[in-house]
Amino acid sequence: MLKQLTEATKHVVGVKQTAKAVEKGTAKLVFIADIRISRPLLESCEAAGIKVITADSMHELGKACGIHVGAAAAAVLKD
Repeated sequence: MLKQLTEATKHVVGVKQTAKAVEKGTAKLVFIADIRISRPLLESCEAAGIKVITADSMHELGKACGIHVGAAAAAVLKD
């Protein structure tokens, strides 16, 4: 499920950075681990037509991003 994120050459981590990428139109795929924290981001993705994949946990998403802490959201960026 998170394979696209681990193989991506360009990505951002965190709700704020992911939201900025969605607003700018540079995000092509968004991962969300905590819907409670990321509900506005989810709504922005739906409005922009960006596919959202739900991760099982913040820990799993953080690990896929190559960081040692949990992440509520991340995005794969367009090339």
